[in-house]
Amino acid sequence: MAYLFVHEDREYLLDPGERFESDLGILEVPEDVEPGDVVETHLGTGFTVRRLRGPDLFTHLERTGAPMMPRDVGLVVGKTGVAAADRVLDAGTGTGILSAYLGRIGADVVTYEQDPEFAEVARQNMEIAGVADTVEVRTGDITDDLDDLSGFDVLTLDTEDAPTVVERTPTLLDRGGSLAVYSPFVENTREVVATATEVGLDGVETLDTIQREMDFDDRGSRPSTGGVGHTGYLTFARRP
Repeated sequence: MAYLFVHEDREYLLDPGERFESDLGILEVPEDVEPGDVVETHLGTGFTVRRLRGPDLFTHLERTGAPMMPRDVGLVVGKTGVAAADRVLDAGTGTGILSAYLGRIGADVVTYEQDPEFAEVARQNMEIAGVADTVEVRTGDITDDLDDLSGFDVLTLDTEDAPTVVERTPTLLDRGGSLAVYSPFVENTREVVATATEVGLDGVETLDTIQREMDFDDRGSRPSTGGVGHTGYLTFARRP
């Protein structure tokens, strides 16, 4: 299992037994290293060992595109109520941030990624996140397997063809199961909402996820003027 090695504003993701060289010296990582240990380079620079947490995944997993932001992951977890031992069906793996978060909660995740290279990177990322045993990354298009998929507690989608999958929600989800669909565009979101309504899902709602940082200085406090803070649209619903 990889750990974070932190010194001031620097942090590196390293494995036990790994040798790492930087301008701060050579770091020989012990095989029996544990979180909380302080490991020194040959120049005497100390690195504190830290266990990888959710927000660290966003920083350190290898990216194959724009990953889902922690604010959006939080909404998915909060609105679906996903919990340990839940069965989750996901499509649009990408970097695998959402799947990794859900796996670390204790859910059993099956996630689909169409690009073979992206899928392989996602598998490696699941290893880093420590969830390779609970997150299965499948290479392919979820729409090809819809007839063989059923009995899930949560369905999460981040794909252009999400409406096609939403149409099959009544057979994919158990009763009371939750749906979460992420889209960067309003047009796709409108189609998802229309489809969810047509197939009789309950509590269909869409949230525009906007978040602003706060600035604090000697003059006063105010929301930051940098950036819009918008990431995308999240649509939620449940199977009755």
